Amino acid sequence: MIYDKLINPKSIVVVGASDNILKPGGSVLYNLITGTFTNDLYAVNARGGTIQGVKAYQSIEDIPQTDLAIISVPANQCLHTVEYLAANKGVKAFIVFSAGFSEESEEGAVLEKQLLDIVNKAGVLMIGPNCSGFFNTVHQSIFTRPVPILDPQGVDIISSSGGTITYIIESAMRIGLRFNSAWSIGNSAQIGVEDILEHLDSEFDPQTSPKIKLLYLEKIADPDRFLQHSASLINKGCKIAAIKSGSSTSGSRAASSHTGAIASSDSAVEALFRKAGIIRCFSREELANVGAVLSMKELKGRNLAIITQAGGPAVILTDALSKGKIDVPEMNKDLAAELKNHLLPGAAVSNPIDIIGTGTGEHMAYCIDFCEKNFKEINGIAVIYGNPGVSNVAEAYKMLDQKIKASKLPIYPILPSVVSATKEMDDFVRNGHVNFTDEYALANALSKVVSWTPPSVGKMEDVSVDIPRIRKIIESASDGYVESSIIKELFDAAGIPQVKELVTDNKDKAIAFGREIGYPVVAKCVGPIHKSDVGGVVLNIRSDEHLSLEFDRLMQIPDTTAVMIQPMLSGQELFVGAKYEAKYGHIILCGLGGIFVEILKDVASGLAPLSFHEATSMVRSLRAYKIIEGVRGQKGLNEKLFVEIIVRLSVMLRFAPEIKEMDINPLLANEEKVIAVDARIRIEK
Repeated sequence: MIYDKLINPKSIVVVGASDNILKPGGSVLYNLITGTFTNDLYAVNARGGTIQGVKAYQSIEDIPQTDLAIISVPANQCLHTVEYLAANKGVKAFIVFSAGFSEESEEGAVLEKQLLDIVNKAGVLMIGPNCSGFFNTVHQSIFTRPVPILDPQGVDIISSSGGTITYIIESAMRIGLRFNSAWSIGNSAQIGVEDILEHLDSEFDPQTSPKIKLLYLEKIADPDRFLQHSASLINKGCKIAAIKSGSSTSGSRAASSHTGAIASSDSAVEALFRKAGIIRCFSREELANVGAVLSMKELKGRNLAIITQAGGPAVILTDALSKGKIDVPEMNKDLAAELKNHLLPGAAVSNPIDIIGTGTGEHMAYCIDFCEKNFKEINGIAVIYGNPGVSNVAEAYKMLDQKIKASKLPIYPILPSVVSATKEMDDFVRNGHVNFTDEYALANALSKVVSWTPPSVGKMEDVSVDIPRIRKIIESASDGYVESSIIKELFDAAGIPQVKELVTDNKDKAIAFGREIGYPVVAKCVGPIHKSDVGGVVLNIRSDEHLSLEFDRLMQIPDTTAVMIQPMLSGQELFVGAKYEAKYGHIILCGLGGIFVEILKDVASGLAPLSFHEATSMVRSLRAYKIIEGVRGQKGLNEKLFVEIIVRLSVMLRFAPEIKEMDINPLLANEEKVIAVDARIRIEK
């Protein structure tokens, strides 16, 4: 698809132009006139005359040859208008504002399909329909306002929603983000987010192209293309942050496994973003703040100094940074004493450095210089400076401006006085800076950025998984939940450590196996899916007599076909599961095991196949990671082996798409071993 006439048109026509700037056709014309477009601009309105000072043609038949057409007419007039302009006026790109298509009704969907056929047959590009437009540094063909400050090195933003893109831009403008382009794609009849990412990827120049992309997505039509081009852009030096809405499920659906109950489209999105290297956000403000952090110097480490004019915000910031695994290290006592000599009485200097409310811009500037020169443990500085009514805020912000530009470290400004220092804050932002008005928002955004993991697309780890054997087992298995013997074969082929076990309907064999492996043992019914729900799991069986009694009881449980005997092992229960999602492939989940999988839902997701780096990132993102790492004198678990098991399973699943659901729950882990104790696999060919 050729984007040139959209990106850099030599002429633009607004069909449905209006003098009323509260109408889309009037508002877009106003934005074009007052914006940066300097080439030929035409308007079409049945009344003719002039509209906002631009000559208005009464019919599309009367206009000159044109590169780009903006269509703001009723849906039932769109087809003829687009077809005529493409065939007779040389229009190569269309932006269709008009609503009343697939977003409204089945009839509208038919109309949209006809419109798509017209543009595809003509070989032209179309944004929309039902969109709010497009802008870049050349032209602002968008009907929403305000149009932000434009900068060739500003942010590129793509949004499924016209209203949402406007609100995100407003949030971003308030904190100082500048924009290079905005794409409101509406119904994405022809051009979707994947197409735009492909275009940005193919045209990317490391020297001149903007490096930050923000996305608001309501659908991902082609996950493979999305992954390919977003990861490619990131590998070329971009950073991408995104919101994906519509990922929750309405209520709990019945499911036959733990994975089925907790895996959702949200898990698929999480996995896709992790593999692509996309920073996931959940609100407009968060997306804007992440974009602001990305626009600054890179924080090369996890240690911050905090220079503040008020104690409370510094405490809030310190707590929030800690949650995001960013440290506020204490300053050396000798250094702190030296710094204190240059500040007002009452100042605190251990870090956070509180210059107190009457501290001036000079005090703030001295602290910045002192920290950068002497406080070698830090990688960046956060500055909280507002207007308590007893300092010259304008002068302080001028000094902060100079320090940010001169410093080798990133300096994060938190300027909270949104009422009493509005003008000074606006001037600061106009000087090319971003501003975080809330310290928690900065900490949250910064923690997301420093926790970023690079893309892992196309990486298949070289682990010894017997793929031919796995294919042979799958091909010979029947649909549905497979027998434990098949699971054992699959895990043997994948190199998954397993507990020694016997599955039998013969009590004498069960007792003989119990003696062989040594008591205590565990007995489980085979057949029922959720064994614990039907009393089908018995722990700590310590004698032949006890095993005999429990064997008879378990065999009486409805749907039970046999009993599984295993040694009684101890350790922390872990969980790994997988679910096949159409278009995405296998979503792999990991977390704590046992009943806590569904109760706590502390799980991380990844998209198969997983690299070691990706699987490690999943494990370490768990809220319960401290248990795996070791806490309060308890030994940690064998994290390396847990990660290896996750990777091995991901490789196995990559070659076994027939496996639709899988649970290993639990894996029993200690500091030495991680062993699969119980598992379920459902095959659907």
